Amino acid sequence: MNLHVDRGTVAPLLFIHGWGMHSGMWGDVLPQLAAHFKVMAVDLPGHGYSAASGKWQVASWETGEPDTPHSPPPTPYIDAIVDQLSAQFTEPLSLCGWSLGGQVALRWALRYPEQVQRLVLVAATPCFAQKTDWPCAMQNDTLTAFSEALRQDSAQTLRRFLGLQVRGGERERELLAVLRRSLAVCNAPDPVWLQAGLEILRDCDLREALTKIKQPVLVIGGVCDTLTPLAAMRYMAAKLPKARLAAIEGAAHVPFLSHPEEFVKQVADFLHE
Repeated sequence: MNLHVDRGTVAPLLFIHGWGMHSGMWGDVLPQLAAHFKVMAVDLPGHGYSAASGKWQVASWETGEPDTPHSPPPTPYIDAIVDQLSAQFTEPLSLCGWSLGGQVALRWALRYPEQVQRLVLVAATPCFAQKTDWPCAMQNDTLTAFSEALRQDSAQTLRRFLGLQVRGGERERELLAVLRRSLAVCNAPDPVWLQAGLEILRDCDLREALTKIKQPVLVIGGVCDTLTPLAAMRYMAAKLPKARLAAIEGAAHVPFLSHPEEFVKQVADFLHE
């Protein structure tokens, strides 16, 4: 796969979506940032256009067309996904990961530090599941219930999850409608990959590894986020050696949709540093 990179500019910026979503969920922030940066977005295995083809793809924002498709990794685990993604790029790049995509971005920076220049972590956490020493996370019973409900009715479970993403923030009803329309653009996610994503959310704990990430990091969080509490993002920003936190008032789990202007400014300023 050939990627054009403008010499003398910042590295390409790859957007990585969250659980159950796809690369079209980023709304207007992609075209705004594409005016200044080389912007790309990925559909993770079993999501978006990857779900339709049985393969997964990276798309350039400028054309909106997917590059050469690639076979899915042999296992659903996060390192296999990272290894497959990393293999598609021959030059350094920056990563913007949302929610589950934030864990993918963190793991990528750990496994291939020479490839990743900067990280933007949006509504992300080093550990989604509660533990004895980690209360600022989702209860394990909730994750188990999601997994069981997914086996019964994946479409209804995904619709319920959309509601959780906007809960507590400004313009809940309006943003929920936006999420529903965006999700309907592509085929429904593959239930097998949805379960694989829940396994990552349940099992992945990157707290111990945060101090090993040397790249500059911008953590963007919604003050009203109920899925990844602001306390978790504060913890992450404090543990990462070169990180800062941008907390957006009135935002829940989708700050790029609820507060796009502030989101774009934060990301652009960070990448231009």
